[in-house]
Amino acid sequence: MSGDIAWVELPAADTTKARTFYGGLFGWTTTEFGGDYHTVDNGPAGAIAPRAETFTHPRVYFATDDVEVSVKRVHELGGTAEEIQDVPGVGRLVHCRDDQGTPFSLYEPAAQA
Repeated sequence: MSGDIAWVELPAADTTKARTFYGGLFGWTTTEFGGDYHTVDNGPAGAIAPRAETFTHPRVYFATDDVEVSVKRVHELGGTAEEIQDVPGVGRLVHCRDDQGTPFSLYEPAAQA
């Protein structure tokens, strides 16, 4: 449903330490998805990912039925959006900021065959 939290990414300077921490705290296990990106197996829909200069706080992805329409609305409301990214087999996503500069992301799931 549009507006629901669909995915959360936790940035970590050391993903091995982060996986140990959250595993000890919540019992989470993870699976490497690619590179140093680890999806959570038995917790919230999300991942532990390498921290980057532009990715220092948890990133929340809100579900949308049409990412292009949502990006247009973000702009109309005074926010900004980066380029939409297509992730094969996953869907489409875009990183945005609201009209006060708060970062968030939008996610449109891939169509089911």
